[in-house]
Amino acid sequence: MIKPASLRAAIAAAVPDLAANPDKFLVFADAGALASVATGSLSFEYRYTLNLILTDFADDADLVMIALLGWVQRNQPDLLNNLATRSSAITFEVDHLNNATCDLSIKLPLTESVRVTIGTDRKPVATHKQEPVPEWETTGLGG
Repeated sequence: MIKPASLRAAIAAAVPDLAANPDKFLVFADAGALASVATGSLSFEYRYTLNLILTDFADDADLVMIALLGWVQRNQPDLLNNLATRSSAITFEVDHLNNATCDLSIKLPLTESVRVTIGTDRKPVATHKQEPVPEWETTGLGG
């Protein structure tokens, strides 16, 4: 799985305290499952709920959410494009520890498609499929 590390890096880049204190930023893949394409191929899809936990967080939560949404637009756009689920796909919980800090937990369902081919050495080669690039990024119309 490559998306957990990618999302962690995107948020850490937006929130310097998390980059400086990585032990305050926990990442878990919960409720994981594999879905096989059942075509005789070994290709599959990871399906899991990513749980990001920021402990003793004292920065502005907006920084986290903006970085999260930017990453989701690029790496899991169906969470924002599906009218039926876009208002509930990304959830969060906050535990206020005192007037200055909180623990923040964010959950989002992720998928990763993995294409498996057989290399020239007859060993399986896994290639993670990239999400399609949004049209607004290729035309310069966005953001």
